[in-house]
Amino acid sequence: MLLKEIAKRTNIKGITCDSRKVKSGFVFVAIKGTKFNGQDFIKDAIKNGATYIVSQSNERGLASFIRVKDARAAYVRLCADFYKNPSEKLKVIGITGTNGKTTTTYLVDAILKKAGFKCGKIGTIDYSFGKRKIVASNTTPDAGLMQSLLYDMVEEELNYCIIEVSSHALDQGRTDLIKFHSAVFTNLSKEHLDYHKTMDEYFLCKKKLFDQIKKQGYTIINIDDIYGKKLLKAIAPEATTYGFNKAANVRAENEKLKSKGSEFLLITLKGKIEITTSLIGRYNIYNILAAASVALEEGVGLNVIKEAISEFQAPPGRMELVSLADDEYSVYVDYAHTDDALRKALTCVSELANNKIITVFGCGGDRDKEKRPNMGKTAAEFSDFVIITSDNPRSEDPAGIMEQIKKGLPKNYKDYLAIEDRAQAIEKAIGMAGKDDIVLLAGKGHETYQIFKHERVHFDDREIARAALMVKKQKCLA
Repeated sequence: MLLKEIAKRTNIKGITCDSRKVKSGFVFVAIKGTKFNGQDFIKDAIKNGATYIVSQSNERGLASFIRVKDARAAYVRLCADFYKNPSEKLKVIGITGTNGKTTTTYLVDAILKKAGFKCGKIGTIDYSFGKRKIVASNTTPDAGLMQSLLYDMVEEELNYCIIEVSSHALDQGRTDLIKFHSAVFTNLSKEHLDYHKTMDEYFLCKKKLFDQIKKQGYTIINIDDIYGKKLLKAIAPEATTYGFNKAANVRAENEKLKSKGSEFLLITLKGKIEITTSLIGRYNIYNILAAASVALEEGVGLNVIKEAISEFQAPPGRMELVSLADDEYSVYVDYAHTDDALRKALTCVSELANNKIITVFGCGGDRDKEKRPNMGKTAAEFSDFVIITSDNPRSEDPAGIMEQIKKGLPKNYKDYLAIEDRAQAIEKAIGMAGKDDIVLLAGKGHETYQIFKHERVHFDDREIARAALMVKKQKCLA
């Protein structure tokens, strides 16, 4: 029986690859993942009421069993058909790259809403539209949830959906049958090499997004990035480009970087305008240029773009200022969790610093180990004092991860501490801070948890920092 026919049957109530979510009338697709093999849970799916089982194996004796060559591809097809291919009825904008996806997504959403459009967004922090907000489990959700969200957005008559598209999602086909109205490439640097193995493989995964754009769609590319140039040459010579490069279609000039925001001249093929924003740092100007490029393609005027950006506040955990208004020093929380992202964040604060920079960071477990010493080297290069701590150690020993980070520190480097307890590390950094210092808490950003081998516990850098700031203030007043 054709998968398309199954998806459209009125007795089918849902599609899932998680046997725990199977209900009566569901189709269960047995996918072999990186940790679990769905074929091991077929009996559970049947027990929970599955109407059809789709698998690559040959399960004899099951009247409702359908064998396929590629279960993952079958799952994507079933989900798209079941939800009536919603991306065909919605302008879907995909944003990909190593850094800047979240802020750019939020900026595009804010500008388009300012222009009067109804938008939804799907990304690292949450999946939201209208009054709905779902805390994100992955940057890009699985095909079932993705198609379900797009379907609901169509039902609510939204104009746009802006999606952060991760390399994992592209490689695993989660977005394969989404017809993108447009796509944005922000940049590419070393990340996820535990998964992709090489930068070339990583780049080719990102490149897949640009093969899914509708004929009437368009591409936006950061021309200042070496991989952006490579992408431009390979598939999109007619793309809209952005950057500081004078050859860019959308560019920034005369930038002024301040502790409370930035100013620059936005130059486009449709004119120029002065931009003022609360976002700090040169890399956030890149994010604004990317979002402005999308808005211009959608016919939004420069004055609307200017107004939306002037009102925009940074997304949670993206260079988020958490220090108190009357503090003599600043404390920022940022999601930077690669050496390139950490370099960008520290470059940003170094442009603002009038005194010392104190950096607190760690590295996640069960992830790319190559970046650990590189992050130690970057932190030491740009900071006056470094505190190495734990991030999300997962199944690894936190102390072992910290030792790998320390290998990147310069020989005889003494301006650092290693404090495994992240709360204590944050408290120590804030306790050390003096007049005009900047404390950067990097790595976890918006996250409200810490993942250990056998548990996931509540943890929020911002909460710990605010509590430490209050304690310090009370001691000063005592």
